[in-house]
Amino acid sequence: MTTQINVKRVYELPDAADGRRILVERLWPRGVRRDSIDLDRWAKELGASDALRRWYDHVPDRWPEFKRRYRAELRQHPENWESLVELARSEPVTLLFSARDEKRNNAVALATFLAERVLESHKGE
Repeated sequence: MTTQINVKRVYELPDAADGRRILVERLWPRGVRRDSIDLDRWAKELGASDALRRWYDHVPDRWPEFKRRYRAELRQHPENWESLVELARSEPVTLLFSARDEKRNNAVALATFLAERVLESHKGE
């Protein structure tokens, strides 16, 4: 079974390959009207905490530590992400983010975290 977890800026147009489109930001993206985007779910509980987001402030040198701290936050609340693992086992999922940095943001870190959980869930089959 293949797993497809995509990451895309919320400002980009939807694509048929996106599958389920999940916004994974605690704050609604600036300049985006709620009725203007194709969205299946706003999972604000999956965004990095306000304190972690402020600490990181998209400083590239802080990226490794941000990922470590964010993963620790995610592990504390599996009820927030377990349904996405199940969903990603059966269909494509696109995690939407608003950050300018397309390589170092919470959606990228979350996609890696979820893909690892999906692989772990396949081991038992």
